[in-house]
Amino acid sequence: MLRNLTLKPVFLLITLLCIHGTVSAQRTGIYAMDSATMLPIYFVTIANGDFIRTSDENGFIDLSDLTADKETLALRCFGYKPATINVSDLNLTQLPTIYLQPKVFSMDEIVVEGKGNKGIFSPISNVDLKLRPFTSAQDVLRLVPGMFIGQHAGGGKAEQIFLRGFDIDHGTDVNITVDGMPVNMVSHAHGQGYADLHFVIPEFIDRVDFNKGPYFADKGNFTTAGFVEFRTKNQLDNNFVKVEGGQFNTLRAVTGINVLPQGTEKRNHSLFFAGEAFLSDNYFDSEQNFQRFNGMLKYHGNLHRATKITATLSGFSSEWLASGQIPTRAVESGQIGFYGAIDDTEGGKTARYNANLELLTNLAGGATFKNQFFYSKYAFELYSNFTYFAADSINGDQIRQKESRDIFGYNSIYKKQHSLGRFKSHIMAGLQIRYDAIDDVELSRTKNRTTVLSNIKLGDVDELNIGAFYSQKLELSPKLDVTAAVRYDYFNNRYADQLTNLTDQSHSEIFSPKLNFNYKLNQAVELYCLNGKGFHSNDSRVAVQQNGERVLPPAYGTDLGGVFKLGKKGIIQSAFWYLWLDQEFIYVGDEGVVEAGGRTRRFGYDLTVRYEIVSGLFADVNVSLAKPRAIDAPEGMNYLPLAPQFTSIGGITYKKMSGFNGSLRYRYMADRAADESNQIQAEGYFVMDCALNYTTKRFEAGISVQNILNTQWKETQFLTESRLSDEVAPVEEIHFTPGTPFFLRASFTLFF
Repeated sequence: MLRNLTLKPVFLLITLLCIHGTVSAQRTGIYAMDSATMLPIYFVTIANGDFIRTSDENGFIDLSDLTADKETLALRCFGYKPATINVSDLNLTQLPTIYLQPKVFSMDEIVVEGKGNKGIFSPISNVDLKLRPFTSAQDVLRLVPGMFIGQHAGGGKAEQIFLRGFDIDHGTDVNITVDGMPVNMVSHAHGQGYADLHFVIPEFIDRVDFNKGPYFADKGNFTTAGFVEFRTKNQLDNNFVKVEGGQFNTLRAVTGINVLPQGTEKRNHSLFFAGEAFLSDNYFDSEQNFQRFNGMLKYHGNLHRATKITATLSGFSSEWLASGQIPTRAVESGQIGFYGAIDDTEGGKTARYNANLELLTNLAGGATFKNQFFYSKYAFELYSNFTYFAADSINGDQIRQKESRDIFGYNSIYKKQHSLGRFKSHIMAGLQIRYDAIDDVELSRTKNRTTVLSNIKLGDVDELNIGAFYSQKLELSPKLDVTAAVRYDYFNNRYADQLTNLTDQSHSEIFSPKLNFNYKLNQAVELYCLNGKGFHSNDSRVAVQQNGERVLPPAYGTDLGGVFKLGKKGIIQSAFWYLWLDQEFIYVGDEGVVEAGGRTRRFGYDLTVRYEIVSGLFADVNVSLAKPRAIDAPEGMNYLPLAPQFTSIGGITYKKMSGFNGSLRYRYMADRAADESNQIQAEGYFVMDCALNYTTKRFEAGISVQNILNTQWKETQFLTESRLSDEVAPVEEIHFTPGTPFFLRASFTLFF
């Protein structure tokens, strides 16, 4: 029985701790640190001719293969003054620290250089994270060029995600992690891949790595359209308290406190506390009474000379009411307003508590070995009413989706650079284990959130996923490198149906090869061709029904693109892409039924441009085109409902280290098909937001406005058949959740 496996990762962790206690290596290299904060700097580039290395998350740059002819090395990093060091002046075996001075960042500091999974997009990601203001974790998802999100249940439910011609629902086709912990929930009560990011406090996000497509060996389940990888801060620059207030009785408070005293030298240990409280009635006619609380305690330090340890405890809880998706006819008839509700007893509550331990060891010869063990306790309860009185004309059609789960996980990754004949080689290998024990996965009919009328589905799920991967990159020349990789995933699914007292179990497996090419034409142009196979798993309740057959539908993709420097002040990323998905079975969590999906293909074009107009003033624009179609449906009936076909995001930002900073941003989604024939369309929208801050070393004050034009727009839309209380028969039409109207907020942050 799978539940007997839950203790095995614990014994594995104890074994690895013993290994870490005995491993030590003589390293050669330097640390790169911020001269103002004494914190390590990630992604510092150190170079001399063809010799190029970058710093890891601890600021360490391995120089074990530095040849004697390299007498000087140039250090560059976005947002820091460049520096040059004489190698002969340093004893590299003593791991000296090089301090870089922060400065107003400029686009001419960006080096076009793709290294590994995230290198192609890292320059763009770094620009966006430093330039854009964020007020919530979902805002940060918009860092991914072309990614759109939409809320349709009052702010407490995970957002709808759109990317590359996908209506990803709540995460079915994008892999999302935070500090290596999975965000996507398998076999979830509401939907496969459900990804709730509300447990992340945006002020404590250190970086966001992302890429698109199924091309990366260390990214497993749900990596078809792409992945997003959040890393939270290991250390705080300083203590702070932040208070925000705004319309609709909105109040938010955030704090970050260093528990250990801050020194004037390189910090070997850090412990900080982070907290957030958010309250709002929101902008709907029915008050949402939304409440969210977050807390995090994180330690980062030296276990011994060769090993860094990072330990995190975090907790999150949220509760809210919701107005749900409302029918267009009810608004047009005047029965309800644009921000009204048919059933204002919708809503829910959710909680997640995490324990995360990471050990990063530097081995002999410049290799690294990272081990991670994580545990999450998760609870979810959601009340929805999509059809009102279509199924039950007396009590209504409200449903409850509920579950309680424990997630146990272990990740390891080994990296090493070495020579293979006359070629430089980069090896990456790893093991990933995840086990979900889910109790009382429920779909029930309810009334006013107080009475359970009947159970539609009720059972317990056990799901085990073991993934192993190996990747090897060969630098065939200073300009060309090729990466070949393979990934293997094994799933064991078990479902105990409490309504029938039947238990079923199945297993399945999938191999996913990858082959990627990077060609650096010169310092301003890099071209790439990415190819790979990925997958997303299906719900365990489907897996056992199908006896493991065709429940890991493969996805095959290709990207052909490049990154281009525009003089000293601009950068462009451009790509043509293609993605083909096999047949899949779909568990519809809102109805408790299985639907057979067909094969699909998507192809399109992405363009992202960043330009520094004058010092401190930046402009950016992203355009994404996609043609999503069903393969087996006849022409004219092969549209994929709600899949975006044209989107654009952009804006201008003014950023200085102190004084006034601000941004003006837009997002646009074009009309898209709401049904297979494109006879009914979901309306597009154009929305603009702005923010203005004044920053000093001691405080920051700011205002932000969402939807400055006060546009009346529909954030999420669905073609749904529903029946109102006074109707004799159901009606099929667009149901929608209205987007945010003009929403003004002010904030004040005190640093100490």
